Amino acid sequence: MQIKAKYKIARRLGPAVFEKTQTQKFAARASRKKEKYNRGATDFGKALIEKQKARYTYIIGEKQFKKYAENANAEKVKKPEDSLYQAVEMRLDNVVARLGIATTRLAARQIVNHGHISVNGRRVSIPSAHVVVGDVVSVVSRSRGSKLFADVAERAKEFKVPEWLFFDPSKLEGKVISIPKLVPTELSFDIAGILDFYKR
Repeated sequence: MQIKAKYKIARRLGPAVFEKTQTQKFAARASRKKEKYNRGATDFGKALIEKQKARYTYIIGEKQFKKYAENANAEKVKKPEDSLYQAVEMRLDNVVARLGIATTRLAARQIVNHGHISVNGRRVSIPSAHVVVGDVVSVVSRSRGSKLFADVAERAKEFKVPEWLFFDPSKLEGKVISIPKLVPTELSFDIAGILDFYKR
């Protein structure tokens, strides 16, 4: 999924969708424009915006995101909200970003695409591949000397890895230790509204 005009998109959806737009100056400017844009929005329009926020946050194409949402709405065991959240959070590209191996999800996507990441010792080059509890995610041995990962250990001193993951910066290796738990207030989008959008 290629993304152009990030600042234009972030002005419409909010600065949280991209790491590079998460500054106080941009947030203040975007907030004024967003308020003006949303003033006359219909319920459908507002739900569409929430959906787009999630898609751009996780760098997921419409077709794939729709599939995640439809699968979540069809879920019989877990809450649909939990199902959708886990589907996007446990993508390999997102996990690489969450571990701090990459500075952004877009960078993580490229790192996976270029074959720098392995899962349980096997190289995986599909960003949308899903991990499960117990999986070990690491930088492949031939890539560990790359400048792409030269500052990972230094950044790890201040980077906060989610509780559901463990990361050893000295080995450039992480592990999925539990299933991510949804905390709606920590999201920049309305996940329940997104699920309703795909029920229409």
